[in-house]
Amino acid sequence: MTLRRYLQLDVFAHRIGAGNPLAVVFDAQDMEAAAMQSFAAWMHLPETIFLLPPQAGADYRVRIFTPRQELAFAGHPSLGAAWAAIDARRVPADRESLVQECAAGLLPVRVVHDSTGMRVSVRAPRARRCDHDRATAPRLDAALAGWPRGALAPALWDNGPRWWVVELEAAPDQPDPVRSLQPDLNAILALAGDDALGLAVFARSRDPGYDYVVRAFCPSDGIAEDPVTGSANAAIAAALVEAGRLRPGDRYSVSQGREVGRDGCVEVRIDEDGEVWIGGQVQAVIRGTVEW
Repeated sequence: MTLRRYLQLDVFAHRIGAGNPLAVVFDAQDMEAAAMQSFAAWMHLPETIFLLPPQAGADYRVRIFTPRQELAFAGHPSLGAAWAAIDARRVPADRESLVQECAAGLLPVRVVHDSTGMRVSVRAPRARRCDHDRATAPRLDAALAGWPRGALAPALWDNGPRWWVVELEAAPDQPDPVRSLQPDLNAILALAGDDALGLAVFARSRDPGYDYVVRAFCPSDGIAEDPVTGSANAAIAAALVEAGRLRPGDRYSVSQGREVGRDGCVEVRIDEDGEVWIGGQVQAVIRGTVEW
């Protein structure tokens, strides 16, 4: 057995115990994909990442696994990978820009040090709206039955993983449409099928300090509700850009994870080229070694 350095992080977290947990395995270049997948399944965290030597043009390389599959891109693993590379001194601690290599390609990363500590952001792959056939309509209606839909039409978006994106809106005298939601996970599982990682819902936040509230459900991947989801938030932002509700230079903050006890904060920015950046804070929880 090979003993490897291991970290467990909370990502999109202003404190330990918040945000989304992430397992990080260093020096995994001699691990086969099957071994990575089996370890991710054993951990049963939303994602597990494996850090590898980079190719030319990148500062580090990362492979991203859920308990059931490898992903080309995911937000909180990308933030965690950059944070871990800096923390382990695989890249200089004073670097303000990095390049991540993952299955989705080379992605720029920015690092800011301020009074709250180190904050990391990654430019998500450009999302595209996906076509879906008429047979999807009844499954979509079943998954959204009784939900107060917003102005943005439900759509399937792809930025590495695929997410159904749904806006909700309720009258001010009614309960918060996202926080009070009781999802039908079987209906969401039927909707996602083999085409999507899950379904992400969002609405304007009624809480001070946040612009939007988000929840993401992915029962097809063995996780009923993902605590805090970078790729889903990037897909939501892409949908809002397409609808003309966000413009280059806009920034906003998202509350996600409170309903599962993992109160997280996602910082979203639209750059001058209309690309979506996802950012936040990272906390180290466990430092050790792992054999697999």
